[in-house]
Amino acid sequence: MISLKRIMRALPFTVLAIALTGAAQSPGAAQAPAPSPFPLAPPAGPQINPTPLTESDEGFVPIFNGTSLDGWDGDPRYWRVEDHEIVGEVTPATLLKQNNFLIWRGGTPANFELKAEFRISAQGNSGINYRSVEIPGTKWLMRGYQADIDGANKYTGQNYEERGRTFLAPRGTITYVETGKVPAVIASLGSADDLKAFIKPGDWNQYHLIVRGNLLIHILNGHVMAEVIDDDTVNRKFSGLIGVQVHVGPPMKIEYRNFLLKELP
Repeated sequence: MISLKRIMRALPFTVLAIALTGAAQSPGAAQAPAPSPFPLAPPAGPQINPTPLTESDEGFVPIFNGTSLDGWDGDPRYWRVEDHEIVGEVTPATLLKQNNFLIWRGGTPANFELKAEFRISAQGNSGINYRSVEIPGTKWLMRGYQADIDGANKYTGQNYEERGRTFLAPRGTITYVETGKVPAVIASLGSADDLKAFIKPGDWNQYHLIVRGNLLIHILNGHVMAEVIDDDTVNRKFSGLIGVQVHVGPPMKIEYRNFLLKELP
């Protein structure tokens, strides 16, 4: 014989509530719906939802004047201004033995938002470094966080630490970094291939970096590509230089324009 106790243990709570409610009524009575075991209180006052940002450049200031490299420092063999753009180019005659950077000398921002548009050649490899330092004893060589860019769009969008911990957050991931440990993926932003579809090969793309405390967010063409929560107390940096890169390898060309910075509290 099956006891009521065994039935009560076996049935899910909601099913059991409906069964017991029905049993308490006569066969001809109307069946009232069972109350939810987890009632939700209605929100107090009108519901307010996020809205699209209309004044998206409010509070930003240009850090490239569009006509010269005033305020920037780099090797003139690789960096120039052309058609209101910063151009980094490696030719067959100027192949690199190590990566080379154009460095902004206007400060060492800590918490900030940075926007910049870029266009890269098919064989190009570049990136925007931030919270970075110069390698002692070298010139135009940096170490630090990088919003990665490459012409094949294998790495574009990821967070890569140049001359440091390397891959911090591949495209499509949110990672948590602890001292002495490999970065751990804690959530997905979508597959790397799905996010790649938002990148425009051979055309202009916009990076939007949001860097605050130990949270580093890379947004590309309005889509979040990678996030890092950096709790590595030995290696993380809370301020540093901004720079852009030309890479060792075959001849390449990278163009940047509309560099905008907004420092945050």
